[in-house]
Amino acid sequence: MNPAICAVITSSDEAAIAAAAPLADLYEVRIDLIGESWAGLARKLTKPWMACNRLATEGGAWRGTEAKRKQELLRALDMGASIIDLELATPNLEKMVELVKKRARCLVSHHDFTGTPASGMLIDIIKKELAAGADICKLVTTATIFDDNLRLLRLYGEFSDHNLICFGMGETGLLSRVMAPLAGAAFTYAALQTGRPSAPGQLTVAQMAELYRMIER
Repeated sequence: MNPAICAVITSSDEAAIAAAAPLADLYEVRIDLIGESWAGLARKLTKPWMACNRLATEGGAWRGTEAKRKQELLRALDMGASIIDLELATPNLEKMVELVKKRARCLVSHHDFTGTPASGMLIDIIKKELAAGADICKLVTTATIFDDNLRLLRLYGEFSDHNLICFGMGETGLLSRVMAPLAGAAFTYAALQTGRPSAPGQLTVAQMAELYRMIER
């Protein structure tokens, strides 16, 4: 089974979405980056999609109220999103998780843009995501040394009975980003186009697909 690739949609460029479609297994619709046109775009998607309206404190671009941010995520739920991404730092997280899980899977995420904490802290973060009711736990850090990749990849063994997505951002984290689905992640993330990443170090869908083809030879 080929590693699953989630193509991250950051703009209303339908040509880019169409070009990546044959290589993508699902999409992430970045409401905070696309803007008001996100709903019309999501209606045209022909594969499963996840909705994300990223908090500014976690690298997102949402600048509206928290109530409106959640409203847009619930709108995505009404439109048929198969996964809703909620940050661990979301106010009243448990209530949102409860609403989401009635109709879709809930991914609870945490991002660290400064570094990669010690293994014990990484484990604690995942335990908090699980306690909040996560169907999928996402933990993304910034890799500053090679060993950060190894510490992140070891988490799949620590939580083998749960769905995790763990990898490091930045060039140093490239190994864990590529290896994530091979180590047990449900999928890994990739940009639609070169020069349009949604996070540091993110490869394109085409680059990821080519890497996996070479690994499988």
